Amino acid sequence: MMLGRTANGLFWMFRYIERAENTARLIDAGVRMSLTASNGSDDEWVSVLKSAGAEDAYRQHHETVTGPDAIDFLLRDTANPSSVMSVIDSARNNARMVRTALTREAWESTNECWIEMKHRLSRRVRDTDLPGVLDMIKQRTGLIRGAFHGTMLRNEIFNFSRIGTFIERADNTARILDVKYYLLLPAVTYVGSSLDNVQWVSILRSVSAHRSYGWVYESDLNPVNIADFLILNGRMPRSLAYCHEKISNNLGYLAAEYSERHPAHDTALEILESFRNRDIRAIIDAGLHQFLEDFITRNARLGNEIAQAYRFY
Repeated sequence: MMLGRTANGLFWMFRYIERAENTARLIDAGVRMSLTASNGSDDEWVSVLKSAGAEDAYRQHHETVTGPDAIDFLLRDTANPSSVMSVIDSARNNARMVRTALTREAWESTNECWIEMKHRLSRRVRDTDLPGVLDMIKQRTGLIRGAFHGTMLRNEIFNFSRIGTFIERADNTARILDVKYYLLLPAVTYVGSSLDNVQWVSILRSVSAHRSYGWVYESDLNPVNIADFLILNGRMPRSLAYCHEKISNNLGYLAAEYSERHPAHDTALEILESFRNRDIRAIIDAGLHQFLEDFITRNARLGNEIAQAYRFY
């Protein structure tokens, strides 16, 4: 069996890489919404910080929420353990720890990403440079994923890395949908009403789903369809259902590899089953916020159970 320390390093290396890309996409969505905001306030940046799970940490260091300060906090502030620079630093440290488990291409793409981040995020990013910096983050994290996919053996190293990726991705999608939906639709009676399409487009852009949503729903932007797409659509690679299908598959490969099952396997299957044969309107009527809160809690518990099962220490 692989050493728990190595499994832990791979799991968290890819969680951190995924988090860096997700944060860049959140900032991009926040910028787009702030440019179209009619009231000129920075309210949207509060929801961006909430989506990133960074609002409390931000308010410990700033009295008010402003766009420039929120962007800097999410991109490069070392006081924020989930800033892009912080998580890329952590990803590289984990990659160094498991260096012998990675191909040369996977390691070099991670190291080169870290080097460029250190250079581009060494000082506060100017407004004119921000689009290029966000694109660089998305491209560099994509290169790591591409190098990994193209060169790694499909074994337990691959499985732990993929599980980490999809645990993080599912958490991110649920948080974005919960925060945006909860802010924009404070009551079920608002579902289907005429709301600003820019807000809904921002949700889709922040999870790289704008174009693919249009292919499925023919650009009919409405909150019910968006929730359906991001929760139940098994073909959308950032939906909750898709992420947990991949998590269950990879846990299944580990069970076969090691000839043993753990409570984590049952938890993963229970979460996956919660998406099957479900109707999005029934979920919304029962309370979408409660559904997503429960999912975030169960997703986090699954991560902890995996850590215990495979001795991540």
